[in-house]
Amino acid sequence: MTSLPRTALLLAFLCLAWAEGTSPGLVGRITGKGLDYGRCPIPLHHLASTQGLAFPVSLVVARQEGVAVLLQRLTQLSLPEFSGSFKVNLLGHVDYDFDRLSIHRFQLPSSAVAPLPGVGLSLSMDQAFAELTGQWRVKKRRWFRDHGSFDLRVEGISISLDLRLGSDAAGKPTASTSACSAHISEVHVHISSRLGWLYNLFHNSIEAALRRSMEDKICEEVTGSVGSKLQPFLQTMPVTAAIDRVAGIDYALAGPPKATPHALDLDLKGEWFSLDHRSASPSPPPALDFSVGHDRMLYAGISSFFFNTAGNVYFKAGALSFQVTDDMVPKEFQIRLNTSSFGVFAPQVQKSYPNMPMKLQVSPSSAPSLTITPGGLTLTPEVDVQAFAILPNSTLAPLFVLAAKTTIVAHVSVSSTKISGALKLGRGGSGVLEGSLAPFQERSDHVPFLFLLHTQLQLIQALMNYCTASILVPQMNARLAEGFPLPLPEHLQLSNTVLQLHQDFVLVGADVRWAQ
Repeated sequence: MTSLPRTALLLAFLCLAWAEGTSPGLVGRITGKGLDYGRCPIPLHHLASTQGLAFPVSLVVARQEGVAVLLQRLTQLSLPEFSGSFKVNLLGHVDYDFDRLSIHRFQLPSSAVAPLPGVGLSLSMDQAFAELTGQWRVKKRRWFRDHGSFDLRVEGISISLDLRLGSDAAGKPTASTSACSAHISEVHVHISSRLGWLYNLFHNSIEAALRRSMEDKICEEVTGSVGSKLQPFLQTMPVTAAIDRVAGIDYALAGPPKATPHALDLDLKGEWFSLDHRSASPSPPPALDFSVGHDRMLYAGISSFFFNTAGNVYFKAGALSFQVTDDMVPKEFQIRLNTSSFGVFAPQVQKSYPNMPMKLQVSPSSAPSLTITPGGLTLTPEVDVQAFAILPNSTLAPLFVLAAKTTIVAHVSVSSTKISGALKLGRGGSGVLEGSLAPFQERSDHVPFLFLLHTQLQLIQALMNYCTASILVPQMNARLAEGFPLPLPEHLQLSNTVLQLHQDFVLVGADVRWAQ
């Protein structure tokens, strides 16, 4: 099979987009360098194994699969028979027929793809060649006949194809032929016969006729393959992908890909949605100023909308709530999660529920919101921390609810195969303590009681901040440091990565390499 540019990367990060007239949640740029990367094909089974982000990979697969299908179609090219006559001294006019032409070999050694402004992509294939066989017959009325087989070698085949890229109402990609041309440099016919001198008299006219016919047929087959193979293939590409049991990503095209002289730009919806109940996003995507360069093979702009729709989905599904029990606290940590330890800060806890284990239920009070600026990524979650005493019969006795707000600074990095991060806890906000301790409700003097609660609140807040900074954040950072694999085909890795923070989006730029 022909060697193809490794366009796999081209859209390996890019998903697709949404309804026309809206800002994208993701934007992508595949530069000319990325479109025409390499000359070694990526096996299709590697690409097929990539989950999610289907359109990028679909274009990659479409290109390789398209050339493979085209090669197959050209191998099965049906050429018309040729007939005519030529004049031979002494014999007069001799009639000939060339038929049963069969291509048994067609090679496409090289191909290249480049953006075509205002249209889409330009695909070119050069230095192709083909070998054919067929049958021939000559006759001069009834007294002279001869027949046999012939070999035909076609060299210097070049094919130029312009693809108009678009999108349909469902947000799926479309492709059609905008222009096609084919040129054949040389055609050689070899006829083995005792009358070879005779056939050499007309082989030039046969070769010229074969050249014209094949040039027309090649473009006919190319155009037919785009309509019958490539376009249906693109229509099978899903525009959503399930990420887990809770959420999926919508990546339908917002509009046609935009080709510039140096790149192919894509606007992508990049919106997370609930698999149980699809609902509109609470806020629209921000407008992105995606003015980036062309040094890397690809660029992806991931907006705050992408992250925040994910947070909104998981918040509504209750997937962001978690419990903290004493077995999660490091053994070297002196303060344990039980009423005896908390009794130091709030004696009423130990008095009401002496020597009992505790549990903390941490639940966000609203969906987390990520803010992206050139100065950094910040998350300001608001959470309710519900404290329970675990009674001997395993039932839970509520102790207090602490409403807390804090700022988390996030750091993101990209390596050759994964994306990783780290969190840093900012200053905690104020909290509200709601008591459910029966002995205190019997008191008549409420002023000292309220003062006592606020004093306890400050102590408990300090304790919770310390636990969060010393236990929860390190545990989360340990997982984030491991990283998450990028949705790349097998053996494909990023190199020369660059990560920049812009207003409302994170910019990732990278080259790719094929690692065996």
